[in-house]
Amino acid sequence: MNAISFGSQFTPLTYPPWRSTTSDRRFILSFPGLPVAFTRSQSRFLLKQRSRRRHFLRQSTMSSSGDNLSPTIRHHVELTTESDFEKIVSSDGTLSICGFGSLLSERSARSTFPDLTNFRVAKLNGFRRVFAHVAPIFFERGIAKPETKEISSLSVEPCEGESLIVTVFEIKKSEIPSFIEREHEFRFLAVQPESLQGNQYVTPAVLCARYSDEEYFQNRCKGSKEVYHERYGKFGIDKIWRDDVLPCRVYCRHCVLAAKNLGDDAYENFLDHTYLADRKTTLGKYLATTGFGIMEEEPPEVLKVRYGG
Repeated sequence: MNAISFGSQFTPLTYPPWRSTTSDRRFILSFPGLPVAFTRSQSRFLLKQRSRRRHFLRQSTMSSSGDNLSPTIRHHVELTTESDFEKIVSSDGTLSICGFGSLLSERSARSTFPDLTNFRVAKLNGFRRVFAHVAPIFFERGIAKPETKEISSLSVEPCEGESLIVTVFEIKKSEIPSFIEREHEFRFLAVQPESLQGNQYVTPAVLCARYSDEEYFQNRCKGSKEVYHERYGKFGIDKIWRDDVLPCRVYCRHCVLAAKNLGDDAYENFLDHTYLADRKTTLGKYLATTGFGIMEEEPPEVLKVRYGG
């Protein structure tokens, strides 16, 4: 969703890792070498606890690339079918959408959802933005630079301790099928944004989060190489979710300006809580160093006319 939405998209430097470390996951139970005779039932209980501990620690040290994520990420409900979406439709027949990239711009949001209502600024805790998603629309519009790997758009992923300033708005229930189709390669999560004052919204919002290549191919493409080729392969894209890419320059500039137009808090949050694919370098540092000059570049005229310069 926010990943591709110029108008058509279904969108210190070390921060908390993808999974918290084993040092943060200490268990009180520890019994190796204790000179105590246990009953059979006590022994079974202790062995069960040790087995659970080992499993828990394995989960906590999973790769930060995100390719091994559980389908139910961090206690957020995953929406896999249209009926799942309908379960969080409000009583007035609308669905809340959470914007984090180009959908920070109301103009961009309306170019994708002309009939949206109640566009507002909100906060989402427990997620970070990452430029790690290769977007085919950048190739279609001629703004991808594969020679420099400047081909990525934004996605979000769970991360403890992070907090994002986002936007929330409503679309009609009838738009759910087209929304799912437009955001084909993302994982859909029902999340609970809150106001900037800390008041949690009653109705959940849909967030387009990081998926994985394997899950995307099996679940969305149904294992069809033809479907994958039509959506990605024909652009020379053989991997969607990567950790070695850089932001598409035009898209990055657009998102930064969208955040800036929301105010200083949103702008600073965007620079400090958006990361390159290495998940170490903040966007703010990137724009001040190797990405210097991106904000001074003019977008192609066709995009400037349609979405603003």
